[in-house]
Amino acid sequence: MKKKAWQEFVKIREKYRFMVQKMLQDLPKLGMLEQKLIDSRSGPAYKIETAVVYNGALDDITQTDTIKLILVADNPGRREQAAENRRYLVGPSGKIAEGFFRNHPELEIDFRKNAIILNKTPVHTPRTAELAELCSLGGAKLSEAINESQKIMAELLLEFHRALAPIPVWIIGYSEMKKGGVFETYTEDLIDHYAKLPKRREEIFFFRHFSMNQFTIDFNKQALPKETAMETLKRMGSAYRERVMGTKGN
Repeated sequence: MKKKAWQEFVKIREKYRFMVQKMLQDLPKLGMLEQKLIDSRSGPAYKIETAVVYNGALDDITQTDTIKLILVADNPGRREQAAENRRYLVGPSGKIAEGFFRNHPELEIDFRKNAIILNKTPVHTPRTAELAELCSLGGAKLSEAINESQKIMAELLLEFHRALAPIPVWIIGYSEMKKGGVFETYTEDLIDHYAKLPKRREEIFFFRHFSMNQFTIDFNKQALPKETAMETLKRMGSAYRERVMGTKGN
């Protein structure tokens, strides 16, 4: 990174870290509520270790690193919140993502070296849709805090994007970005932020989740003969962008 970009990156990273720390301080019962949610469901039982997760992988990045991609996932899951990890996309979905880039070396992206990963909220739940259940358990205060976290994460994405531009932004998973979805707030702020930045908006691409191999299945289904992987990704991602953000931001 150039000196100015690196200085901005560090500043934004610290803003992100502070936001997570503040949420943990302001919501001392959040971990207990998350544990209650986990204990009430039929999935695997586990202990909450990190209620709000900052992506520690950002601390490994140095000025000499080359960042080629910003990727935005949903929210931290079981493995992401584990104390031994506290990083994003380190579970099965992360392995699928790594495999995709490894199988397409022509993209020239090492997923763990050339990409930074953000989420739409740093608040943990076993499954993304269960954020709604967590809000029901926590009431209005928690709902407001999670909505506020989405606003901040959308702002942080914009700041990282502007600091590192020109650079593609992949937003993975858009099913909950619709009106009434758990990420409606994130979507609204994303649209507002990029409305006056048409060049940066054109660098945003939406895709299906890596989970359950949805991303790869969709990519293989939509790839056209003689089309490069990058051409397929741009075509797919642009079409989904207009579906989520509206045609040309309208």
